[in-house]
Amino acid sequence: MAKHQVQSKIHKGKRLSKTEYERELLKLQAELTYMLEWIITQEKKVVVVFEGRDAAGKGSCIKRITQYLRPRYTRVVALPAPNDEERSQWYFQRYIEHLPAAGELVIFDRSWYNRAGVEHVMGFCTDEEYEEFFHTVPEFERMLVRSGVQLIKYWFSVSDAVQEKRFQARLTQPHKSWKLSTMDLQSRTRWVDYSKAKDTMLERTSIPEAPWYVVNGDVKVHARLNCISHLLSLIEYERVDRPKLVLPPRPKGESYTRPPFESQNLIPEIYP
Repeated sequence: MAKHQVQSKIHKGKRLSKTEYERELLKLQAELTYMLEWIITQEKKVVVVFEGRDAAGKGSCIKRITQYLRPRYTRVVALPAPNDEERSQWYFQRYIEHLPAAGELVIFDRSWYNRAGVEHVMGFCTDEEYEEFFHTVPEFERMLVRSGVQLIKYWFSVSDAVQEKRFQARLTQPHKSWKLSTMDLQSRTRWVDYSKAKDTMLERTSIPEAPWYVVNGDVKVHARLNCISHLLSLIEYERVDRPKLVLPPRPKGESYTRPPFESQNLIPEIYP
C-alpha cells in the first residue's frame, strides 16, 4: 500500500459536485507526481494497460493521470491498426519497442488485447491466431514481470444505456465527433459479441502476476478518481526529498532596452 495514499472524505454513494471532484482530483494528481518521482529515482519500470468499452472513459482518465506528470518519463502509447509489415511480424513485436526503460511510466491506451477484442469480434484474426494469443499472453506477461516490469491492467466497463447516451453526444457535439468511428458503431451493434469476448478475455488472461481490475465507468468523474486512487495504492512508492529551490535575484545595472512590443510580429489579439 502506498504510504501517502489520499484519503477521501466524500460519503459513499454521493455524486460529487464539480468543486468536490476538482478538489479530490488535484490531491490525487499531486500524489501521482510523487509516485513518478519515486519511479524515476528508483529506476522502476511501470506499464499500465487501459482497455474497455468504447465511450467508457479510458481516454479522459489517462489525460487526468498524465496532466501534471513529467513527459520525459511518462509515455502514452496508442497504436494505430497494424500495417502489412507489422501484420507479418510476431503479434507482440510492435508492442515490445514501446515498453519502458528504467525510470519510466508507460500507459497503453489499448494494447495487445486488441486481439482478444476487436480483432476477434470483427474477424481480423483467425481462430487459430485467437487461441494462440490466449496461449502466449500469460507467459508474455509473466516474462515482463520477471524482467522487473510492474504490469497493471484496467478494464473500463460502461452500461448499454450510458454508452448509448455518450455515442449520441458524439454525434451532435463537433469537438467530440472525432471520437466516433465506423468501428465504434460496429461495437454498438455487436454489444453481445463484445460482451462475450470481454468475459472470455478476463477469465483467460487474469493471472496472479497481472490481474485485471474492472472500473465502473458509468459516472466518469467517479471512475477517474477511483482508478487513480487504486493505481496509487498498487505502487509502493515513497515521497522523494527534493531540495528547496530559491529564485536567485536578478542582476542589477545590466544595460538592456527592450525593443518596442509593437515592432514584433504579433498575433491578432482576438481576446484582449
